[in-house]
Amino acid sequence: MQNGHFGSALVTGNSSGLGLGVTRVLLERGANVYGMSRRGCPEAGVSGDEQVDLSDFTATQTAMERLLEGVESLDLVVLNAGLLGHMQRMQDAPMDELRLLMDVNTFANKVILDALLKHRVRVGQIIAISSGASVSGHAGWSGYSLSKAALNMMMQLYAHEFPEETAINAFAPGLVDTAMQDYLCEEADRESFPVLQRLKAARGTQDMPGPEDAARAILDVLPRLHQTTRGSFVDIRQL
Repeated sequence: MQNGHFGSALVTGNSSGLGLGVTRVLLERGANVYGMSRRGCPEAGVSGDEQVDLSDFTATQTAMERLLEGVESLDLVVLNAGLLGHMQRMQDAPMDELRLLMDVNTFANKVILDALLKHRVRVGQIIAISSGASVSGHAGWSGYSLSKAALNMMMQLYAHEFPEETAINAFAPGLVDTAMQDYLCEEADRESFPVLQRLKAARGTQDMPGPEDAARAILDVLPRLHQTTRGSFVDIRQL
């Protein structure tokens, strides 16, 4: 890896949104890209792609076994797959939805990280896509905030288990204009949850880039994370 250019990478949630944007930019830059997502990656140039429901831990583990066959090293792992859930008060959040968000946004990443350790894959850098919602605690984010906060801590814990040469962080990419914003900006209750008004105002401006522009910005700043505390939460807006 040099100056945001990676030779090989694994990207989860690469069927759409930021994950697809990262995949496309990595392919443009000549990387070998492996992927894992529920719907499958539409890009023909990926080196390996697994279509799997990440809430199914057994299927995810099996998919990782297939993906890692013959893979000895990865320059970058982007744990991007995730679910938003509904904007709602905590007291209104169904337990089934909270459990699903924890399974996909947090614990599926444990399965992936454990597979990398089990197969002794040399990894240069790992980022788990987190969110400012993991630390802000604004009303309405409920299960999303909970699961991303747990993800932050999980990366801190895994920093003790991956070799010291592996840079590892939870990483907030800032606002990105994806399908998730369709719900947040158009359907969710902005009167009950005023934080959504800021998102609505940012959409269509440079404060909320599209997936590929956001991916370029992310990949370009990743070398700086080698100077941060391993396992720490980093927000791109603070770099």
